[in-house]
Amino acid sequence: MSDDLSASPHASGYWFPARDPESASTVELLNELRRYRSSNSRMRSRVGEDMDMGEKDLLALRALLEAQAEGRVLRQRDLARLLDIRPASVSVLVDRLVRDGHAERTPHPEDRRSIAVVPTSHGDEEVRATLQRMHARMFSVARALSDEERAVVIRFLRELNHDADDASS
Repeated sequence: MSDDLSASPHASGYWFPARDPESASTVELLNELRRYRSSNSRMRSRVGEDMDMGEKDLLALRALLEAQAEGRVLRQRDLARLLDIRPASVSVLVDRLVRDGHAERTPHPEDRRSIAVVPTSHGDEEVRATLQRMHARMFSVARALSDEERAVVIRFLRELNHDADDASS
């Protein structure tokens, strides 16, 4: 049997071979990452249900809040690109966010021909209230790591994100 990652699932590592101690710890890390992704997906579903929003709506609101915190303003086309959805779909999505009081359309501050989409204080408050416990727990877990441990985790996740970004283009 080869160490080919496309080989049949292994009892201890699902997709990944786990024959030696080094591989076993690597597989354990990847399994924990997979578990985190799964639990994060379930959490996003619960948050969406709590806020009566679909996943794309929640991702759009998060993007609007992040942009606002960074002093940027997004247009609908920016949201379409960020969410990888068609312009017609983003228009319907923004209509829902506006209808539910989570966002509003305003004149773009730098381009008079464009309309900006900005989060409302209601949207910000609802997201904060809904996610407060989860964010506090995540912060606590991250803060409990040493500076060196955080640096390793950051490097690991950046490399995975880089690979994911490359694979999607």
